[in-house]
Amino acid sequence: MSQSGNYGVPELTRSVRDRYPALPENQKKVADFLLANTRELPFLSVTEIERRAGASKATVVRLAQSLGFTGFLELRRNLRAGMQVEMGLSDVYPFPTGIPLAETLDAVAQQDLKNIQQTVRHLDRKVFHAVADAVGHAGHVYTIGLGISSLMAQVLAYSLNQVAVPATAYVHDYETFFDQVPFLKQGDLLIAFSFPPYSRETVEAVKAAASRKIRVVGITDRLTSPVSYSAAFVLPIRSTNMIFTNSISAISVVMNALVTEVALNNRSRALRLQKEIGRLHREAGHFTTE
Repeated sequence: MSQSGNYGVPELTRSVRDRYPALPENQKKVADFLLANTRELPFLSVTEIERRAGASKATVVRLAQSLGFTGFLELRRNLRAGMQVEMGLSDVYPFPTGIPLAETLDAVAQQDLKNIQQTVRHLDRKVFHAVADAVGHAGHVYTIGLGISSLMAQVLAYSLNQVAVPATAYVHDYETFFDQVPFLKQGDLLIAFSFPPYSRETVEAVKAAASRKIRVVGITDRLTSPVSYSAAFVLPIRSTNMIFTNSISAISVVMNALVTEVALNNRSRALRLQKEIGRLHREAGHFTTE
């Protein structure tokens, strides 16, 4: 069945996510490549996708057919039509060239700049604004994650508290996540950080929260990661690193932008809190000029 009408990145994203669980493993590999390179797709050939995704041309075509197109050429043609306006936007995050890779510092900086650039270019602005709105109107925000994700969860909770949004990071210590999820109430928001290797406990805790009608935001590396299927909103962030750990540079940028937008959406509340915190610190003698 052939697709028609306006078909851009949002439509492609929804279509892939809806069908992803039922796709064969070889098509999932291509699907992940498509979602990670949405701005390039209108200009890529089947041969280029075959080379970069590590899948056969036949698999690329079959995936396009699974998405409702007669083949990849029709998918690409629809994307070109649907992305004309979006692709016309200027690239305000130019990627630096000429950095020598012989130096570790330069190489890591180059990779992190690429993570930030690709994250900012591909992140759906409507979803980002919706997450900021959900955070600002939540009764209480809880953050969750294990490993490096636990650190990010704690940083986000701290930052939200600084702009007058009540937030608590779930800490996997003497209590598991399953011991803490039952205390979530209607109107609360759970923000789950989940990066490879994905923690099964985080994924299952998010499922449990979603089953109780708690809204979940997934902050993860791809739209098809395990946590995304229980999330109302997903913010995909590049975390590619030169070693086996996840890079946190792009994650930090998105968190900072999210907290900033929440603060700007309610300036008076954030300013009142900062004035009160400043007063209490001065009275307690916490500030010093020495």
